[in-house]
Amino acid sequence: MSYPSNSNIHLFRNEILNLCKQDVAKCIQCGKCSAGCPISPEMDIQPNQIIRLIQLNDREGVLRSNTIWLCASCETCSVRCPEKIEIATIMDILRKLSLEANIQAGEKNIVKFDQIFLDSIKKRGRVHELGLVIRYNLTTGQPWKDVHLGPIMFMKGKFSLLGHRIKELERVKEIFRLSRRIKSQE
Repeated sequence: MSYPSNSNIHLFRNEILNLCKQDVAKCIQCGKCSAGCPISPEMDIQPNQIIRLIQLNDREGVLRSNTIWLCASCETCSVRCPEKIEIATIMDILRKLSLEANIQAGEKNIVKFDQIFLDSIKKRGRVHELGLVIRYNLTTGQPWKDVHLGPIMFMKGKFSLLGHRIKELERVKEIFRLSRRIKSQE
């Protein structure tokens, strides 16, 4: 049995450390990040498992996962981490690396959803739910998907037809201009 040389064992971990100053070697695999994540039931790989795969140098497996695209960046994982690892920051870097490497996620439309979601925030400062659903369904070739839910949600006040813009939209646009992640997507 041959072992990788010491210089290759931690390539991916070191890449993450260099890009976002988060040391995944500190992770004790307590699972608090996964237990607190509101999206974890939808993820193919739990957040603590993503961190473990980074430790194991499984770059391709991590960058191919749907998990990195499903992360809502709510930072619940980061707050719960006893080692103070900012997992949401790592997820953001992983999305960037996936795009740069042109690695397709397991779910082909997940990247489209992420881009449409961010575009909505860029234009309005917040998500316009109706516009997000319509644009996503049109982009994925399912124009009538979910149409039966529209009247129900509208009657319950769950969304507005025109959406809203925040008052200080220029500040949000400035964040997008400064973000390396967004620049790589444009």
